[in-house]
Amino acid sequence: MSGGALVRRRALLGSVVLVSLVALAGLFSYLTRDSRAANNHPSGAPSSSSARASTQASATPGGRAAALPAPPSTRDPIAFGKAAAAALWSYDTRAYSQPELVAALHRWLTTEGQYVDADSVERQVPSPLLWGRMADSGQFATAAAAEAHFPESFTRALKADPGAITRAYVYAVTVSGKQSISWTGSPEGGAEDRSATLAVQCRPDRPCALVGVMPSVAP
Repeated sequence: MSGGALVRRRALLGSVVLVSLVALAGLFSYLTRDSRAANNHPSGAPSSSSARASTQASATPGGRAAALPAPPSTRDPIAFGKAAAAALWSYDTRAYSQPELVAALHRWLTTEGQYVDADSVERQVPSPLLWGRMADSGQFATAAAAEAHFPESFTRALKADPGAITRAYVYAVTVSGKQSISWTGSPEGGAEDRSATLAVQCRPDRPCALVGVMPSVAP
């Protein structure tokens, strides 16, 4: 996609969410930022104390290879947001390639092209070069989403204009959890706390889908 088209799409998404949800803090700057903004890839090594977490979208206990993450069939934006965050924080270089993971995450996205921001989701996946280095050591990450809620700015906006949500049915969901990273020779690995604010679309007549990932966390 060209830079101009990308900016127009993000501007449109920003307009829809800002108008529909009445100005969720920071979203417009996210959607209209330069497309060359720095990637937010997971690091290639753990950064905190040892721990483990698990998710259906990641490697199973005991080091068995994981299946690719599949979206749940739910109309609950909170439940979907927790599942999506766990999928975004999980990977297994032993079980599949970087393009295969990206393709799997695309299946979580809304099919409504005027809203979706696939680039923000792809930036959560390690780059092909980093993935190759991680694969050399058999690195994988598991994740668990412990808590999710609508940000205060979202709930205030919804109270001010309850009918606004019916324009796009896009919800902001802030998720907190933990990511654990392991690799060959270090089965226990290390863990760190993670949090993210996701844009989730849940129309009444279909299961929820992911719209995008915001660059900052809305409390």
